[in-house]
Order: sequence, then C-alpha cells, then structure tokens
Amino acid sequence: MATQAQQPPHLDLAEITAAQFIDIWKHFDADGNGYIEGTELENFFKELETARRGAGVDPTHAVFKEKMKEFMANFDKNADGRIEMSELAQLLPTEENFLLCFREFVGSSAAFMAAWRRYDTDRSGYIESNELKGFLSDLLKKANRNYDDKKLNEYTQTILRMFDLNGDGKLGLSEMARLLPVQENFLLTFEGIRLTVKEFDSLFTFYDKDGNGYIDEQELDALLKDLCDKNKMVMNRLLGYKKSIMALSDGGKLYRTELEIVLCRDSTL
Repeated sequence: MATQAQQPPHLDLAEITAAQFIDIWKHFDADGNGYIEGTELENFFKELETARRGAGVDPTHAVFKEKMKEFMANFDKNADGRIEMSELAQLLPTEENFLLCFREFVGSSAAFMAAWRRYDTDRSGYIESNELKGFLSDLLKKANRNYDDKKLNEYTQTILRMFDLNGDGKLGLSEMARLLPVQENFLLTFEGIRLTVKEFDSLFTFYDKDGNGYIDEQELDALLKDLCDKNKMVMNRLLGYKKSIMALSDGGKLYRTELEIVLCRDSTL
C-alpha cells in the first residue's frame, strides 16, 4: 500500500500557488531532468483529468488519448513530445503566474541578456538571492502586480527551487535562461558545443589579438564562424543570437567573463 508521501498531489489548478506548482512539478518529473515525458507525462495527465472530472480515468481509452493529444498541442510549444516547466506554468492562475509575467517583459533572448547584465551587479556570473529579489521586484512593478515582502520572498524562493539545479542558492546564466521560451533560449544552441575552460581560454586569446581582455562585435563574428565550422553548424543560426550575446557587452566591448558564461560548460566563475 502506498504511503501518503507517495500519493500524487491534488491538481486543483484553479487555486494553485506557485510554490504548490513546484511541488507538483517535482513529483511528476521523477527523474529530475527538467521535463515531464513518457510515463511521467501520462501519469500527470491522468491526475489532471481526474482532478478536472472528479472521477478516475482510463488512460487506455481513446477519449483520454485524444484529450492528451489536445493538451500537448496547446502546451508543448516546441512540439518535442515532452513538457518543460515553463510550458506547464501556463496552467497557473494569472495572479500566481509570475513566469508569464517574466515572458511578457523579458520575452526575447536579447532583453533577457540585458536584464542579466543589469542585475548581476557584482559581475560574478551568477544572480544571487538578493539580486534575484531586486529583479523580481522590478518585474512585478512593470506588470502592475501588487505584492508584499512576504510574497516577494516566496517568489524568490520559488524561482530558486525551480531553476537552481545544483542547490547553491544562486542562479547561473544557463539556469536563469530556462525562464525563456524554448525558441528564445539561445543557450540551448550552444549546449552541444560548450567548451572546457582550457578550450575557451585558447579561443578567446586567439581572437583578443591585442590582449586587452575583450573582443568587439567583428571579432565575435569571426569567433562564432570558427565555432560553426568546427561543429558543422549553420552560421545563420548562431549569428541570429549575436545580438543576444552582445547585450552582455559594455559599450560594444565583450569581456572574457561575460563570454565565458555563454560558451564555457565548466566555467570557473
């Protein structure tokens, strides 16, 4: 007999809070890979339909399969056959859905990178909890959302629970970028070509010809072309994200530390 801890959470999504949403997510994302897929997805949808109908459902029934197909069409925005947290968060009630609030004001990768530069105030390569709180406070003000310190703290902790994958109490760029729509998360493009620290140092030094510690937009073009050639990628795809990368620059100067958090898989920052 299953214990209480093993029981699926109640999916009353009309009343759910952001914190409860995370509990639901963590329950169904059993392997913790950031997606609900396969059996996890079927179990989630079964519980969702049961909550909506107030009765059990048969996952082998044609009606169930059709409804699940409709659900995926509505929420699986990139049509990869699995649901990520930001896609599923569309189910949250408006007043709790600060994820959609984020999308509204920082919906493009360039806007996201500009926001990152603004809130990573100590240039550590991370947004720490106090910086994150400032970021969320400004975001909620822009959206004309009412909030108090208690709600702001709850949202800050919720974001950390969602995206702080290594539990260090701060968010790296790739962790924070999971707030973006999939099609705007340009860091996913670099996942297959992320460099070691040694590889990155060698590449940056090569293009920083004068050794001043930064590269400009033209040098970034050449660097991205080099990466494309070595990894057999289409150049247009990477160049489309150049604006997003340059949003990290300081007056057109892209310093080593900023580029490292984009390109380096084991950054020392």
